Amino acid sequence: MLMIDHILISDDVLEEQFHCNLSACHGACCWEGDFGAPLEEEELETLRRIYDEVRPFLTLEGQAVIESEGPYAYYEENQEYGTSLLPNGACAFMTTDEKGVAQCGIEKAYRAGATDFKKPISCELYPIRASKHEATGMEALNYDRWDICSAACSLGKQKQLPVFQFVKEALVRKYGQAFFDQLEAAAKDLGKV
Repeated sequence: MLMIDHILISDDVLEEQFHCNLSACHGACCWEGDFGAPLEEEELETLRRIYDEVRPFLTLEGQAVIESEGPYAYYEENQEYGTSLLPNGACAFMTTDEKGVAQCGIEKAYRAGATDFKKPISCELYPIRASKHEATGMEALNYDRWDICSAACSLGKQKQLPVFQFVKEALVRKYGQAFFDQLEAAAKDLGKV
């Protein structure tokens, strides 16, 4: 376990290797599971604010769910908000490309210049899950092992890419460049990279 500022980082974030392999999984993390993508409090209003900008990039089914239920739901079991889901369990913001690979409609809108919001940070950070202990204000970054990502683990090993380096852009987005630089320096000092 490593600590930088008020953030605890599990050893797996430094030691495990990962690189998404969409040709193998087709973005299954967007439709597998029981809950929508976890959302931070400020992202709730953001999803409402950007919906009109993102709407043209979504499927008709996704639009219908969001317009009837809203862009997010509260998941009692997890005690957190997450993106709304389609009846089949897929994220309401999910689209697919011509090869059937899942894509984020929010990110498609962002890349097209239609919105200033890239996508929920939990999606961009995956396979790292961030959790906050409200009483202490401490955050923890843990590596989330999921069997649907076995091809990503194999590709990560082949590329020798530690999890934290795979999600560098997301870590910088959430915690800043200085945090990432400290994390990378610590990984080097510990002989993890």
